[in-house]
Amino acid sequence: MGLGPRSPHKVGRRFPAGGKRGRRAKGSGRPLPGSKRQPWPPPDRRSEPPPDSHPHLSPEALGYFRRALSALKEAPETGEERDLMVHNIMKEVETQALALSTNRTGSEMLQELLGFSPLKPLCRVWAALRSNLRTVACHRCGVHVLQSALLQLPRLLGSAAEEEEEEEQEGEDGKDGPTETLEELVLGLAAEVCDDFLFYCGDTHGSFVVRTLLQVLGGTILESERARPRGSQSSEAQKAPARECKPADFEVPETFLNRLQDLTSSFLKDIAVFITDKISSFCLQVALQVLHHKLPEFCAYLCNAVIGYLSTRSSSVDGSPLLLFLRDQTSSRLLEQVLLVLEPPRLQSLFEEHLQGQLQTLAAHPIANFPLQRLLDAVTTPELLSPVFEELSPVLEAVLAQGHPGVVIALVGACRRVGACQAKVLQLLLEAFHCAEPSSRQVACVPLFATLMAYEVYYGLMEEEGAVPAEHQVEMAAARALGDVTVLGSLLLQHLLHFSTPGLVLRSLGALTGPQLLVLAQSPAGSHVLDAILTSPSVTRKQRRRVLQNLKGQYVALACSRHGSRVLDAIWSGAALGARKEIAAELGEQNQQLIRDPFGHHVARNVALTTFLKRREAWEQQQGAVAKRRRALNSILED
Repeated sequence: MGLGPRSPHKVGRRFPAGGKRGRRAKGSGRPLPGSKRQPWPPPDRRSEPPPDSHPHLSPEALGYFRRALSALKEAPETGEERDLMVHNIMKEVETQALALSTNRTGSEMLQELLGFSPLKPLCRVWAALRSNLRTVACHRCGVHVLQSALLQLPRLLGSAAEEEEEEEQEGEDGKDGPTETLEELVLGLAAEVCDDFLFYCGDTHGSFVVRTLLQVLGGTILESERARPRGSQSSEAQKAPARECKPADFEVPETFLNRLQDLTSSFLKDIAVFITDKISSFCLQVALQVLHHKLPEFCAYLCNAVIGYLSTRSSSVDGSPLLLFLRDQTSSRLLEQVLLVLEPPRLQSLFEEHLQGQLQTLAAHPIANFPLQRLLDAVTTPELLSPVFEELSPVLEAVLAQGHPGVVIALVGACRRVGACQAKVLQLLLEAFHCAEPSSRQVACVPLFATLMAYEVYYGLMEEEGAVPAEHQVEMAAARALGDVTVLGSLLLQHLLHFSTPGLVLRSLGALTGPQLLVLAQSPAGSHVLDAILTSPSVTRKQRRRVLQNLKGQYVALACSRHGSRVLDAIWSGAALGARKEIAAELGEQNQQLIRDPFGHHVARNVALTTFLKRREAWEQQQGAVAKRRRALNSILED
């Protein structure tokens, strides 16, 4: 199972930082964004009508909406004056909804205005756009307006004030109120999309509406949707309050779930298109995620349809037909999502029927290594981890050398999650990074893992192949500044620190000098390694203190760093009163420097440094009360 005393690969190996999928991905097999770009829009898809068919938005109207939005942002959060202002603005929006939606600046403002809109004004704007639904949905600016309107549903659906608002406005608005409710408008949009499903899913812009619609019908706004700013928003709009960042799940009417099932059936009618077409495939991927949360039986049915279709295609020369699609740019992404949502028994059978014996080949492929990573992310049982580990363990160094460290990190993560093969994978990592023998080198594993460099490369040694490895030189290691911490290297260390016995990694962390540990804490990626030390249940309080004591003398530099200050706050939160006194005393020596620093002054406030310097007894009483409350809370959580 192991690699033996030395790997056949050359010593002095610098492992590539990892293949990036998509843009500028070296060796990924995916074309660069600038190479052979298709005409805009694609010639075979009528994405937008000619510009002349869109109503023109006058400069005066644009200026009015800009001033109105600015005034709305400055108005009080609540009150009759604000309600009246919103009502009047949305009245004007209703009359020029299409012109605003198809204007770049106008659509950005309309997206923000929808975030302020009550139920009825939003319904009226939606109704005004209904007759031009295809035009708006397939327009590069209008699509974001429709997305923003859909993403208001978690805020407006089922709100307690909805009926009261309708009753109040029924008499006020009377004849100009919307003829349809919000639920009916959404179902109407879903019906139109369902009638021409293949067109909307395949359209460059329309597919975004389909993806958002699927989430709204399922009552699940995916994390990627909530975190990603709207594509057409200006920088000013992106800084606005995140009114669309709703909880992941919200209640929806039964009619929404029924319509979601109808759309799911539409995927099955043209399953080949949704597997092979790049744009359409994204819609199926989102559908799988939503169904996995809300309708798992339909998700399983859809997954089986995808796997069944791919399994009946032309046979691969080296095994299952599925292997051909795992190497394809478009279908591999869909299969990644299938692997993530499959139930454990079905995942086990998929592995045994299609993937067993092929993992090493997949790990070496520039595209197929990504679906393999998702397979490893989905492993939750020892029965599946055992054969997967057996197959991949002999080639860890080769996979790293090929620039696919994500496969190795995913395998280590599977070992952490399942709680098996942890000692074996750690030994294999030591061998792959050339620090297993002699044993004195093992204390240097943390810098090697963090930077994804073999021992000889990291320390600049020139060793001939086959020569006896030199002993580790402590003085040499202490004199060398810590190298650049990679994101994947940080993830690797975080997984290892959550192993049941992280002693070796903790000893290596304890061997770092104060300046080296400071660099780790100040690094955007490395700071999360310190988080793992503080939060891992496998790290004892004594082990934690032994590592963190090397930061003494570095607290001021830590406090004046963007990422280091966050680490120091976390250390402070878990520190006992004695440790807090030491930290405060060291920080107090440079109080003025901290106050002037953009990050340090937050730390000084959190530590109550002014109170510590001027009223020590009051500070100690305050910190003692905080520690007492924390102990009481911990005892409650433990019970």
